[in-house]
Amino acid sequence: MSLNASESVVDHDRIAAAVREILTAVGEDPDREGLLETPMRVARMYAEMFSGLTRDPGIHLERVFSEKYDEVVLVRDIDFCSMCEHHLLPFIGKAHVGYLPDGKVVGLSKLARVVEEVSRRPQVQERMTEEIADLIEERLNARGVAVVLEASHSCMTIRGIRKPGSMTLTSAMRGIFRDRASSRAEILGLITGGAR
Repeated sequence: MSLNASESVVDHDRIAAAVREILTAVGEDPDREGLLETPMRVARMYAEMFSGLTRDPGIHLERVFSEKYDEVVLVRDIDFCSMCEHHLLPFIGKAHVGYLPDGKVVGLSKLARVVEEVSRRPQVQERMTEEIADLIEERLNARGVAVVLEASHSCMTIRGIRKPGSMTLTSAMRGIFRDRASSRAEILGLITGGAR
């Protein structure tokens, strides 16, 4: 099996040993047939889920196009899965990313790629929201950036309080979307309106 660059820096054997120890600690037999390959499966899963630690999501915003377009650009409903750093359980949701260009635009898929790369780290939703907004503002020199994330957190739905169906919403507004109430209302209307 060939490993990509992010997987090659992950110590698979060390993770597998730790997973074996966890299985033993909870009273399981890691040598049971159904669990024999579990430690290495978990190691590969962590390498995939944390691949964003070794990548620069800003690379996706390097190629821009000069355009006179000066209205909102918004990509809604970008699916993501990230890992809560408090319990190492997934939170899954949708990102809505919009910006107000200032003479340059980026390919639409690049916004989704930024979300994907930033999501592949252990973190909290609040920081993820801000990192995406700051990156787009900085790299595109946008007049305004709006990022809204909505997610269901396994650490709240399958353990602890156990409230399935609960959603967490976070937002980060930059530039005109932060400073001007009417612009903020416009972008939030575009995010929540339409086919919802």
